[in-house]
Amino acid sequence: MAKYDERRWTVPSKRAKSYAEERKAKVHQHGPKEGKELTDYEAGMRSGYLQCQSDHAGTYKYKKALAEGKSKAEAKRISRQKGKAKK
Repeated sequence: MAKYDERRWTVPSKRAKSYAEERKAKVHQHGPKEGKELTDYEAGMRSGYLQCQSDHAGTYKYKKALAEGKSKAEAKRISRQKGKAKK
């Protein structure tokens, strides 16, 4: 079996970390194009994925805060914080 014959599922945060590293290096680090330079399109796709992950995390935090009985303004503030919420 070749190195990339099997489809692999990765946790979104691990994929995002890998995409961020590839964007900084401007080179493919996985798959059949490994070592080749990223095209503008491929770099854009990685940027879009990273933004999407950030949006999903913010939406999750916002809805969780509302469910906990916080006001919309407080939930909005919480959803914009990066990292884990401090208690």
